[in-house]
Formats: sequence, C-alpha cells, structure tokens
Amino acid sequence: MSDDGHQHTGHERVPSRQRRRFPGISSRAYEHPADRSALVALRKLSGFDTVFKALSGLLPERSLRLLFLSDSVRVSERQFSHLHDMLLDACYILDLEKVPPMYVTQDPQPSAMCIGLDEPIIVVSTGLVELLDEEEMRAVIGHEVGHALSGHAVYRTILLFLTNLALKVAWIPLGNLAIMAIVTALREWFRKSELSADRAGLLVGQDVRASMRGLMKIAGGNHLHEMNVDAFLEQAEEYDSGGDLRDSVLKILNVLPRSHPFTTVRAAELKKWAESRDYQRIMDGHYPRRSEDGDTSVSDSFRESAASYASDVKGSKDPLMKLVTDLAGGAGDLGGRVRRGFDGFRSPPPARGDARDGDEE
Repeated sequence: MSDDGHQHTGHERVPSRQRRRFPGISSRAYEHPADRSALVALRKLSGFDTVFKALSGLLPERSLRLLFLSDSVRVSERQFSHLHDMLLDACYILDLEKVPPMYVTQDPQPSAMCIGLDEPIIVVSTGLVELLDEEEMRAVIGHEVGHALSGHAVYRTILLFLTNLALKVAWIPLGNLAIMAIVTALREWFRKSELSADRAGLLVGQDVRASMRGLMKIAGGNHLHEMNVDAFLEQAEEYDSGGDLRDSVLKILNVLPRSHPFTTVRAAELKKWAESRDYQRIMDGHYPRRSEDGDTSVSDSFRESAASYASDVKGSKDPLMKLVTDLAGGAGDLGGRVRRGFDGFRSPPPARGDARDGDEE
C-alpha cells in the first residue's frame, strides 16, 4: 500500500524519497497554454479517430519498434535497472497506468525522445545517461513520461508524417511558401510542448535545482563544478533583453529550424513556472483531472493561449517585442483619437441658450 492508501499494481513503486503523487492528474495541469490549446482542438476534432486509424497503417511505427528492439538495450529490472526504477516512479507519480517501453541507444549526443502511435516508446541516448546524475535523469524521464501523458508522441508522429507528405507536393506554385508556414507553425508547437514536458519533469523530480543542473549540462557538458545556476539564468536574461532590432531578427531566424527552445530559455521558463501559483496549487493537490478532459472548452483554451502570447510580448525586454508593444499602444491611442473625433461629428451642436449660459459662467 502507498502512503495515500491505494493498492499498488505490479508496475508501481514508491519513489526513493518522499514525493507527492498526483492521482488522476490531467496533462492540462502542466501544459503550456499554446501547447494545450492545440491538443484540446485536436482531441475535439470530429473524425480525428478515423484519420488516426487510417494513418496508423501508413506510418513506419512497427519498423521503429523492431529497430530499437534489435539494436538498442531495453530498460528492465535486469538491464539499466536504475532507469527502470525511475521510469516506474515517474509513471506512479503522474498516475500513468501503462508504463511505456524505454530503450537506451548508443549515441554520444545527449538526447531523449518519446515517439509512437499505438503506444509511446521512450528512447534515451548513452550520452545522456552518462552525463546526468540520478536526480537530473529522473527529471528527464519525467519529461518524457509527460510527453506520453499529453499524447505528444501520437500527435507529433501524425503531424510530422503529414508535413513530410506535404513537402512532396511542394512543387505546386506557391506550395513551398504554404508548406514552410505549416512547418514553422509545427515547430512553434513543438517548442511549446517541450516547455510543457519540462514542467512534467519537475512534477516528477520535485527538485527544481536538479532540473536546472540537467539543462546546464545539456548546454555545457559534464563540467558542473565550472557552472553556476544563477549565472546560467542571467544568460537567459541577457539573451531576452540584450542587443538591438537586428539581434531580435537573428534570434527569430536562429530558433525557426529548432524543435526545442534554447536551454537557457527553458531554464528561465521552468524557474518562472516553479515560482508560480499554478505550480504551488498542483503541489497542494489542486489540479484538473483526466475525468474532466471531455468537458474542456476549445475556445477557452485558445483564449488562454492568446493571453499567454500577449503576456509574453508585453513582459519581454527584447527590442523587437518592445517595439511591437509600443506600436500597439500607439495604434490604440490613435484609434481612440479617431473615435473621439467621430463622436464629435455625431454629437448635436449645443443650443443657443446653452451656449450663452456657458459664456456667463
């Protein structure tokens, strides 16, 4: 029995140190507003299940599973048992009933991913396993379990397939511009989904310093004694506020081809969320449940997403974002002056008696 009185099933393990568990938690609890609005819309889309089943037979999912089974190491009680325990802990904390298979693949580049349609597969590289300590790795595995709980593996696989399919018809006039718009939008969603998964990793590890250390190591390698969390976060502040309009344009160009946000930005975003009321409410046991997912409103989710982007623009110190905010404010003042001018034309002229009375005052 766990400390909350629930009977454990075969795959459940009590974490190695006391951590809060979130029974029935919905992924909406930790999803970035832009990520959540896209997912809610997809889940509500009429006929999506039919399209999903049709695409399932076309995607090379079985090939991927056979590839990892034949040329990677499957994590279990007998292989990479410490990773197996972390995986069970993460699924226990986020209340993910079916533990996804996890593989370690030989690759010196630190990386992890969650892919698959029928069921997600988590893959971590040897470079990542060798780079991170136990608590840092726990946050990464929680990150990937968060992807699985959100359904990112499913939607990412389908959307990437559709994107690749569309690229094959890019020879159509103006087709390339349209495709690039789709690719850009998808990458923007991917980046936001990574911020969501970072939050899930924090809910699993419940150690914000470990999450920060992991991001620092991904950026700077296994030289933690040479790095400092506060200095790393200062880099994010300098990145956000430094430079001029040319730097702002270069930032956009640099991030467009990436599926992940920059590591300093991820660290700053995660720290901000860890200090927010939303995170504290989840830790106190107040969070949306999966049983309520069917009642979520698409329009409400889009409003939250729009409000989040507006807040990001308003609060940003980036020169381009400041210019956008100033222009928007100036346009608002101009619009107000125009409206007041039209109101003056529409108002009836004062009566003579009223005018005389006014002069006498």
